[in-house]
Amino acid sequence: MKKIEAIIRPEKLDSVRLALKEIGAPGLMVTEIEGHGKQKGLVKQWRGKEYKMELLPKVKIEVVAKDADVERIVKKIMEVANTGEIGDGKIFVYPIESVFRIRTGEKGESAI
Repeated sequence: MKKIEAIIRPEKLDSVRLALKEIGAPGLMVTEIEGHGKQKGLVKQWRGKEYKMELLPKVKIEVVAKDADVERIVKKIMEVANTGEIGDGKIFVYPIESVFRIRTGEKGESAI
């Protein structure tokens, strides 16, 4: 099992969520976050004055999936979240040691 963590633009959330539903992703968690990558934020202008936004709004999507589904899920997120511009985000994949469903006591892949 793996945990897929995708950091994407907020405006891409609905598209990514629907795409993951279409391909049968088991479920997801969404968190609103702020951060920056190599670009170190943006310089914007408001009322004639420039200011720097160092932390940009992003969305973190987390999916725990079977090993066999990881590549398909990652490809779909990359396809849908891509704008071709700086700040499209990153995807991280982590190993999951174990999973437990609280309600039934199931463990392992059947608990996903």
